[in-house]
Amino acid sequence: MNNSETKYDVVIVGGGWAGATMAKKLGQAGKKVLVLEAGDPLKSNSRESYMDTFYHAMAKVPSSPYPQNYNAPRPSVLDIKPIVANPVETPNDPIPDIENNGYFIEKGPMPFGSTNERIAGGTSWHWLGTCLRFVPNDFKLQSKYQIGVDWPFSYEDLSPYYDEAEYFIGVSGAREQQENIHGITFTEGYNYPMQPIPSTVLDQAFSKALKGAKFGENELRVTGTPAGRNGPSNRHWKTNKPYSNGRRLCQGNTNCTPICPIQAKYDATITLSEAMNTGNVDVMAKTVAYEVMMDESTKKINGIKYKQYETRKGPSTVCGIATGTKYVVAAHAIEAAKLFLMSTSQMPKGIANSSTHMGKNLMDHPMLLSWGLMPENTYPLRGPLSTSGIETVKDGQYRKERAAFRIEIGNEGWNWPTGAPYTDLNNFVDKGDIGVDLIKNLQAELPRQFRIGFLIEQDPDEKSFIVPSKTKTDNLGIPRPEINYRFTKYTMDGFEKAREATKVIFDKLGAQDFTVTKEKEIADNPMFNPTKFEHNDQWYYSFGAGHIMGTHRMGNDPKTSVTNADLKSWDHDNLYIVGCGSFPTGATSNPTLTMLAITLKATDALLKDFES
Repeated sequence: MNNSETKYDVVIVGGGWAGATMAKKLGQAGKKVLVLEAGDPLKSNSRESYMDTFYHAMAKVPSSPYPQNYNAPRPSVLDIKPIVANPVETPNDPIPDIENNGYFIEKGPMPFGSTNERIAGGTSWHWLGTCLRFVPNDFKLQSKYQIGVDWPFSYEDLSPYYDEAEYFIGVSGAREQQENIHGITFTEGYNYPMQPIPSTVLDQAFSKALKGAKFGENELRVTGTPAGRNGPSNRHWKTNKPYSNGRRLCQGNTNCTPICPIQAKYDATITLSEAMNTGNVDVMAKTVAYEVMMDESTKKINGIKYKQYETRKGPSTVCGIATGTKYVVAAHAIEAAKLFLMSTSQMPKGIANSSTHMGKNLMDHPMLLSWGLMPENTYPLRGPLSTSGIETVKDGQYRKERAAFRIEIGNEGWNWPTGAPYTDLNNFVDKGDIGVDLIKNLQAELPRQFRIGFLIEQDPDEKSFIVPSKTKTDNLGIPRPEINYRFTKYTMDGFEKAREATKVIFDKLGAQDFTVTKEKEIADNPMFNPTKFEHNDQWYYSFGAGHIMGTHRMGNDPKTSVTNADLKSWDHDNLYIVGCGSFPTGATSNPTLTMLAITLKATDALLKDFES
């Protein structure tokens, strides 16, 4: 397991989205690459074993297929506290505090509602597959609306990398549906790799009912959502050859989150395998980085200290230092920031932290869910979790005053907010329904269930941040992350408008609203576990979107950012820090496509560094 004596061209921390992408591109360019992966390695039977775990899980939450790893822990969104009788903390036993309360140590006024996976392939295992581009004004929030900060480049600068990222992932979509939404443009002649996933009966009902409707200054127009899952192939826009990525066509399973059973949906294990197949990429799994080292005379990074383990609960078996010419940290927004802030033996504020912005400006897309019953059957649980949305409300002059949002149309009925259909069956039985009456009641309700989700913009805020704990560690003795999290008034005002938009949409649909809006209604629903907060004398419930951003943002000024526009550290000439933590602002679109685009841009910059 110990490859520390090999000198690599590039050492990458993290084998998820960004790390796998860089490893593949660098390996194809002939660079010798080492990937340090904290979680389990790639295995040929992982998907099958994970699916079995998922089928047997009582709660079908994003983390349900994946085992907790006490040497590379990940957070849990469920507030499940099993009784631990006389717990004894030894290196071979799980830490009771993690077992009971999850990995994050919550210190802020609000709990942080999102999770990530620490496993080869990372959180790509349970992403939804949504591949939306940011709109042009998302890159200039400060100069346009005097909110947050601007990105160090424009939409036009990133557009060629969006093209590349969509083909890298394999995106199904329709250019004509996305073009001109808030100024989105495409390269001349460009088309998506694959045709869009067919719209559902629910999508069509929304589109018909909302035709011509508006919310404020914006049209409520339904469009298909570009997705990283296989649809019918288009011809490549450059070669005119049919596009193919070798994966199977989407079969309409509705458990894209937490796992696609047939890998029709892209995940980073595909890219990590392709990276290893170049012959230039080594992966050391079960290897947790805990300190970044530098040459004090040149300020260049000269090693990554790591600990290895053999079992998920066992003690560290090997310690070492991975060395290379260039270094990339792609360890997820929270873990990456924590790694640098732990690296204080040579720099008191932490490596790559002269700006003191490392770990700050933690963002998500906090979600407001609304759910109800349609006047006619629209048959949920058929097709991917979401195939359409409302993207025409994501930008406008209102952003000077309150947060924007996009609206996702969910195909899973009330499964996310209430645990349906399982909870519906229990509720009817509890009321005494059996036999024919039970079947009639289920048939009358389940086919009409629907939900929508508002992905709300969260502005960067230095008071939302992470730091390594000074008192609590994981099994390997590595500090756990302390999360200090909150919403600003700007974000909470976005929730207020989202609730107003719900009424407009439900009225147009002729739908009955069953959304929980009162604090007391939450008590009898164990599946409903959001963050609750009060704003302008109203209660709101927020769910995490799993879109963890900020913490090591890029920028044009080394005093207010961690990296430059190419994701190179301002402080260390041979260090790149990649991932959604690089985002200066969060906008409203799901971040994965943009994260892949900036990673591809950074990889080009890193390769040019080798030439200089």
